[in-house]
Amino acid sequence: MAESKHLNELCSRAAGRSFPLFSRFLNLAEQKDAEIAARKAGAAYLLWGGNEDCERKMLGVCGEDAPLAHEFPLECIKITARSAKFSSPLQHRDVLGSLMGLGFERELIGDIVLREDAAYVFCTDKMALFICENLPKIGNTAVRCELSLPPEGPLRAYREVRIQVSSPRIDAVVAHLYKLSRTDAQALFRQGRIMVDDAVCERTDYALREGQVLSVRGFGRARYVGVESLSKKGKSNVIMAQYV
Repeated sequence: MAESKHLNELCSRAAGRSFPLFSRFLNLAEQKDAEIAARKAGAAYLLWGGNEDCERKMLGVCGEDAPLAHEFPLECIKITARSAKFSSPLQHRDVLGSLMGLGFERELIGDIVLREDAAYVFCTDKMALFICENLPKIGNTAVRCELSLPPEGPLRAYREVRIQVSSPRIDAVVAHLYKLSRTDAQALFRQGRIMVDDAVCERTDYALREGQVLSVRGFGRARYVGVESLSKKGKSNVIMAQYV
C-alpha cells in the first residue's frame, strides 16, 4: 500500500514536468502498480532495468515523452574472482547477501545475472562506485568489481517443462512441477512460500495466466507459458519455462 501511494505521488508530480522522474527498482507486482499509476496520471512512462530481459525495473515517468533507456540512473557492475583458479562459481544468494551486508536496501539493486566467470549486478548509479570500492569479498572469495556493459545474450536460461494437470490452478501446477503431493504443495501456501509475479499468493485455486512468473521459495522460479493442449480425458497439458 505504501509503495502504491509513493508511485501515485511520483507519477502525479511527473505529469506536469518536461523532464523525467525515476523510481527505485520495482519487482514484478510493483511494476503493475507503476503502470496503473502512470496511466491514471496521464504521464508517459517506460519500465527499464538495464536490459530487455531484466525482471526488476525502474519506472521512468514524464509529462511529455517517455524517457529513453540511456537516461535511467542505473549502472551494471561486473564482479569476478581475483583468483579464479581457487574460487567456486559465485551464487546469487551470496552476491545478494554480500550487497545487503554493505547496508543496501533491496530496492537499490536490480537483477543479478550469473555467468561462468562473473556475476553482473544492475544497481542505481549512485551506489555503483560505492559497491566497486567497498565489496572486497563474496563469501570466502576475494573479488574485483568494475563498471561494465551488461552481459551479451539472454540474461537467464530456461528449461521447457511439460506437465499434465486436471486444471491449471496453481496448487496443481506447483505439485506436478516440483513433484510434491497436493497436501505438501498446499502447505507451502500457508507458509507464505508461493509468489506470483513477486506477490505472495495465498489462494490455492488461483488460475495462472500466460507470462506470469511463479516463485516457490526453496524450489525455484518458472514462467507459466500456458496450456498447450487437452488430453483425451480432458486434462490440461501445461508448458512451464523453468529457470536454470
